[in-house]
Amino acid sequence: MADLAKIVEELSGLTLLEAAELTKMLEAKWGVSAAAPVAMGMMPMAGAAPAVVEEVEEQTEFNVILKDVGPKKINVIKEVRALTGLGLKEAKDVVDNLGTLMEGVSKEAAMDAKEKLEAAGAVVEIK
Repeated sequence: MADLAKIVEELSGLTLLEAAELTKMLEAKWGVSAAAPVAMGMMPMAGAAPAVVEEVEEQTEFNVILKDVGPKKINVIKEVRALTGLGLKEAKDVVDNLGTLMEGVSKEAAMDAKEKLEAAGAVVEIK
């Protein structure tokens, strides 16, 4: 029999993209769907209140996206280096290409990065 604790530990380490890919692979292998079945008898009638309210899961991982460098490109490159630990050339490439700067960071880290980059003159988005 499989070591269930080991399997749980391995699954806990998956990223969201890896978990989604795993779901697709299991659905294909087992010939099932992860979608919840909808029973016709359970559908609410017109004017009736919904029986179940879905809870929204709070987001715990955020991406910091560099949208625009602004007029102080050198200051932005310095902040990118400080936040990511990249070398000068790599940080310059990130700033020149814009896009995702940090992936899967905590809300505090994302907000801290946004404040520092905006203080340097950049336009930053957090998703």
